[in-house]
Amino acid sequence: MIKLNFKFLDLSFKSFHQCIHVRTMHFHFANSSQSKIDSNWVLNELSKSGRINEARKLFDKMPERDEFTWNTLIAAYATSGKLTEAIQLFKETPIKSSITWNLLISGYCLHGMETEAFHLFSRMQFEGQRPNQYTMGSILRLCSTLGLLQRGKQVHGYVIKTQFESNDYVVTGLVDMYAKCNCILEAEYLFKMMPNKRNHVMWTAMVAGYSQNGEAFKAIECYRDMVVEGVASNQFTFPSVLTACAAVQARNFGTQVHSFIVRSGFEANVFVQSALINMYAKCRDLDSALIVLENMEVDDVVSWNSMLVGCVRQGCEEEALSLFRKMHARDMKLGNFTYPSVLNCFASTKDMNNAMSVHCLIIKTGFEAYKLVNNALVDMYAKQGNMDCAFQVFNHMPNKDVVSWTSLVTGYARNNHHEEALKLFCDMRLAGIHPDHVVLASALSACAELTVLELGQQVHADFVKSGLQSSTSVDNSLVTMYAKCGCIDDASRVFDSMQIRDAVTWTALIVGYARNGKGKDSVRFYDQIIASGTKPDYITFIGLLFACSHAGLLERGRLYFASMEKEYGIKPGPEHYACMIDLLGRSGKLVEAEMLLNEMDVEPDATVWKALLAACRVQGNLELGERAAKNLFELESKNAVPYIMLSNMYSAAGKWEDAARIRRTMKWKGISKEPGCSWIEVNSRVHTFMSEDRGHSRTTEIYSKIDEIMVLIKESGYEADISFALHNMDKEGKELGLAYHSEKLAVAFGLLSLPRGAPVRIFKNLRVCGDCHTAMKYISRVFHRHIILRDSNCFHHFKGGPCSCGDYW
Repeated sequence: MIKLNFKFLDLSFKSFHQCIHVRTMHFHFANSSQSKIDSNWVLNELSKSGRINEARKLFDKMPERDEFTWNTLIAAYATSGKLTEAIQLFKETPIKSSITWNLLISGYCLHGMETEAFHLFSRMQFEGQRPNQYTMGSILRLCSTLGLLQRGKQVHGYVIKTQFESNDYVVTGLVDMYAKCNCILEAEYLFKMMPNKRNHVMWTAMVAGYSQNGEAFKAIECYRDMVVEGVASNQFTFPSVLTACAAVQARNFGTQVHSFIVRSGFEANVFVQSALINMYAKCRDLDSALIVLENMEVDDVVSWNSMLVGCVRQGCEEEALSLFRKMHARDMKLGNFTYPSVLNCFASTKDMNNAMSVHCLIIKTGFEAYKLVNNALVDMYAKQGNMDCAFQVFNHMPNKDVVSWTSLVTGYARNNHHEEALKLFCDMRLAGIHPDHVVLASALSACAELTVLELGQQVHADFVKSGLQSSTSVDNSLVTMYAKCGCIDDASRVFDSMQIRDAVTWTALIVGYARNGKGKDSVRFYDQIIASGTKPDYITFIGLLFACSHAGLLERGRLYFASMEKEYGIKPGPEHYACMIDLLGRSGKLVEAEMLLNEMDVEPDATVWKALLAACRVQGNLELGERAAKNLFELESKNAVPYIMLSNMYSAAGKWEDAARIRRTMKWKGISKEPGCSWIEVNSRVHTFMSEDRGHSRTTEIYSKIDEIMVLIKESGYEADISFALHNMDKEGKELGLAYHSEKLAVAFGLLSLPRGAPVRIFKNLRVCGDCHTAMKYISRVFHRHIILRDSNCFHHFKGGPCSCGDYW
């Protein structure tokens, strides 16, 4: 390590100043020619050291000035950004050579002044001065920096016209310009047209161009050719090829480049070290990245950020937080790239206390005004489930972009605040923010969960009109939304239009067909997923077994269940066992269902016991049902469902005292039944009904329609199933109570409000009762309507015949 002697440096600077002072005083007494040479030397040294005011004083005192004198001060002013003074001197200079013009043009280019630079470039030609290679280089660098493709093409045309196309300096500028303007093919063409004049700068420009334009493999190949040609790499070449290695995780080649860096003596260069850390981190080699980081002589915040991001991406949250603490302890300049990375750690660790401490540090260091940091805060709080804090950060943001809105909408959707998610999405569109794929997918997921078909269709239309390219995540959300809203044909149409399908796509349609009572179609699609080479996953088998259960495909269900672990290495979970028990129960094989439960490799959870209890209810096996219910009482002591189901079983068996005892137990334990309600969407408005509800504005019409419905369906053969009337009263009272169930009120309102022939879509929070299920078949037949009823279990499609669910009641 080189140690600098600062005392010596200080002495050298003092000697330098004294030398300049002596030479300045001396030029008055020397002969005129020597005096001008000495003065120009001093002027040049003052200009290069940034002492422009002193240089100007010397310039003003000089009795004789030549072209070098004027150009030196013009260059000083132009380089330092004092372009007003530079242009004034330019106007005053008696001799304007191509060098003079180039100095001023270079100054404009250096400071990004596009209009002035090109105006001067045109004026130079108009006044008969021919731009040289350095003029072209300056103009092309400006085009590269600002991405001025059209301007660059104009310069290229001038290059050809003035026969500079074979000048390696100019061609290097063109290669760099085209590469940075995302025209890599043009850059590549120019590069290949100069086989014998490629210097290290041109090679580096080409490697960097490939790397920046996402052509990582070409960048690596170009670098390899560069080495074969014997062209020396430098601190600009190495970061470009290392970035390419990182992009495609070419760790082995990156390691070879690292060895070449050491041999070339660039291992201590900060930019090269930072690129090495980034490469190793993205190649999942955190140990090597850490070694490079620890060997750095300076604490470079970019390098530490790369290491931090690498740890976060590999799920090493504790290591990332440790790095952040070290950065803070070393008083490193934490920036708007550091904070988002560390906030991402807290999103995974759920460490709210430390997360808020970092939030305080962000405010303290003044980074609360940075959009990137605020977006990360919103995302972090949302992923931790703290939507109040997420909204507060969002609400205080002065400028919100699509990422800001997306983070909050997605947060609400993930935390089951679907209504808030959709309200915010609508606010976002009213604010004029154009949605991206992520927020559209989240909005569609919220529509699916709330089963708001009309709004889902509007979001779909918004996606089509947006002009965004097709996205697998959005298409998957569309398939799921249409399937969950009972529009399985629309879901299938979206599926057919998709060019890229993954396991989620296939699973969404398999589950969709299963829940819409088309189990055989689910099985057909499963055969297609296997034929396509897509591997089914855990969720796929849940949908498949659910389909077998509702379609009564016992043998296929057994086959698929056995193939899970045997063929795909997927260990069955409680959900799969629940589906199998449901399938066996529907097939009347309760003994086998009980045996399967007893042989489970995992502890039966509430889902499994609920499936067994439901099977016992259908098959009338009260003894086994009591066992299932008691296990549910222990697992979900505050859940009313098993109490209600057991009470209903007692009522159906005529054991009214036992039914009353269960309900007294519920009251004593403070367990309340979730009230059953049904809702229907008409003209983008949701209308909700409860049993015997009289709160609707059209109550009189609805109850009148119910009376009409009951008369007509009884004439068609309907008989009320009073076993589903759970109160001990006379037959007429039970029938009347059944007539005013929430789903019947909803369908009556639908028949009143929807156009003739339009499907009637009803949704219920609980499972539909057997009597309402039977009534819907008759209503569909009598009124010639397609009735879609989705309860807590599945969709029921009534089209004048048997229900799509297989009439399992």
